[in-house]
Formats: sequence, structure tokens, C-alpha cells
Amino acid sequence: MKQKEINLIDYSPFEDKYRKILVTGGLGFIGSALIFRLLKNTNSKIFNIDKSTQKSNALSVNNQFSNYGKSRYQFLNHDLKDNESLRKIFKESEPEIVFHLAAESHVDRSIESPRNFLESNIVGTFNILENSLIHFNNLPINRKSNFKFLHISTDEVFGSLGNSGLFNEGSNYKPMSPYSATKAASDHLVDSWFNTFGLPSLISNCSNNYGPRQLPDKLIPAIIINAINLKPIPIYGNGLNIRDWLFVEDHINALLLMACKGKPGSRYCIGGGEEKSNINVCKKICNFLDDLKPQQNSYSSLIEFVDDRPGHDFRYGIDSTLISKELGWKPLFKFDQKIKETTIWYLKNKDWVNFIYEESDYKGERLGLIN
Repeated sequence: MKQKEINLIDYSPFEDKYRKILVTGGLGFIGSALIFRLLKNTNSKIFNIDKSTQKSNALSVNNQFSNYGKSRYQFLNHDLKDNESLRKIFKESEPEIVFHLAAESHVDRSIESPRNFLESNIVGTFNILENSLIHFNNLPINRKSNFKFLHISTDEVFGSLGNSGLFNEGSNYKPMSPYSATKAASDHLVDSWFNTFGLPSLISNCSNNYGPRQLPDKLIPAIIINAINLKPIPIYGNGLNIRDWLFVEDHINALLLMACKGKPGSRYCIGGGEEKSNINVCKKICNFLDDLKPQQNSYSSLIEFVDDRPGHDFRYGIDSTLISKELGWKPLFKFDQKIKETTIWYLKNKDWVNFIYEESDYKGERLGLIN
């Protein structure tokens, strides 16, 4: 971790107030990055609730944390739909802060299996809220004043932008996919638990994350992995759909600032300020690979335009002014720098990719097709 990444965060509240931390979805890309940062920079004990549907990924993530021992890290293989198990976990862990990241999160998969998204993202959020509230109400006054529930959501709940404008904390909800609809519902549930029951909660809506160790079914790792293996690189529609790209460590900085300084009832939009079209991202990665690992033909020759995703949002963009003013957050990393480093990471870690693929049901095929 470079020094400038650390200087932004004052970790002292984790020594004073947040000694026991519950993270849902800690096997995921963002959740595991958050846990790694907390283990590295605090003495807090981390309880990670996730359902281990992909054994290779669970083993890979948990191996990262094994050196810290059970006194610092405990993995709890539970589904948030199992409310009875959650009750026991809260009694055992007694958390002082909850980071709720667990969610089914791939738009294409939500088109294929919307029921899974409804059950995980809505019912799962309801269960974690219900148990958080019971736990909060039973805390002694000195601990109750410190408790926080952070719900990590997406900018996709706001729908699609045209050629201009940015999403902000006052944007109307207009979800366009089963995934974004279930995340919108979970946002509203969290808001209602704050307004109705007084659960001290905060919500973040972030743009598209990227970085090393992201699973291969997401756009950027899919492009890199297909290119390295000289396979066709599928790009939806004309490739002009635009996303605001946020390096995962910048996102973790924002979440930690929310935990330490955010006021319950607040909502923050978190974006990298790096809007790029999908085709632009793809060509940039191909150009890097042309320099890093030259082939007879440019990697861009592998690009293959395919039928667009149903209901594909055209553009996302985030106005992060509020979190900048209130909490002092800003993105520290430029896309061109970090996308090159991310590409190099996948080049150097082919064994990790192969290991993840071993027990995964995903082998690089097109997702999100309507039969």
C-alpha cells in the first residue's frame, strides 16, 4: 500500500469504537479489499459472512487472511436468507459496525436468474437489517452511540444518463434491470430502517469498480483474460456505452471515511471521475498488451461486436461533490495508471485465473441472453 493511500484515512476510530466488525459479502471483490485493508491497518476482529458458492474463490480469498489467525479474522459460511443463523452470528460476534456488501451483482446473471437476485438482494438485506436492529437495540448506551450500519450500493439504481449530466444524492431512482431493481429495493429498505426504527445507517452508491483479483465475469478482467488467451473479446452493441470507472482502493477509502466520519441517515455517491466507453477501455487494454506481450496481430483484432444486452443503460456518471465536501474524500488514482497495473497483474497471475475457473460455473461464455 503506497503512503498516499494511507494518509487519507485516520484509523483511530477502529481502535476506540469499532473493535468488532461484521462484513457481509467479504469473499467478493470489494468486500475482500475492504477486509484486507482493515486487517492490515487496524487491530479489529473481522467477521466475514458470505456463502461460498465458488470454492476456489473462497479458498483464494481466505488464504490471503490466514496469517492473521482466528483472533483477527473469522469466515462464516452462511446465506443471508438463513435468518436463524444470522441471529446466532450477531450474538457471537457482537459487532460495533456492519458493512453490508453481500449481493448478487452481475446484470447479465440477473437477466438469466432474477429470482436469485430478489432473494439475495432484497430478502437478504431485510434479514441483515432485522438482526442489526435487534442487536442495536440490545447494546448498552455507550456502545449504541457508536454503532453504524453501512449499506454499499450502486449507481445503477438511478437508471441511465444521456450525453450530459451526472448522478448525485438527489437523483431519482429508475432501475432498468432485475439487478438494479433489487438494489434499489434494498436501498429503500435501509432508508426505512433508519427513518422508522432509528437504525443508524448510511448508504453509498458507487460507480463501476476495477482492479486486481476481480472475478473473470466482469468487463475489464474478461477483456484482459480473453485477450491473453487469444480468444474473441465480445463487446456489446456498438461499444459506446459509458461507465465511470473507480479503482477499488479509492472506493475502500470512501467506505472507511463513511465509517469514521459519516453521519447516520446520510447517502454518498462515489465515482472515479473517469468516464470511458466500453470500446475505449477495450482498445486501451489491447494497446497495453501489444507493448507488454506482443503478438503477430494486435490484440484489438480479437474484438467482436455482439448483440447488445437487453435494457442496456447507455451512460453512468457520478458527481462526488458531497462526499468530498463533508468527508474529504477524493479519488487518488488515474484510470490509465491503474488499468495498466491491473492488466499486468492478470498477466503475472494466470495461475490464479485458472484456479478460479476450476470450480466456477463460468468459463467465459456470453451471459444474459433471453431464450
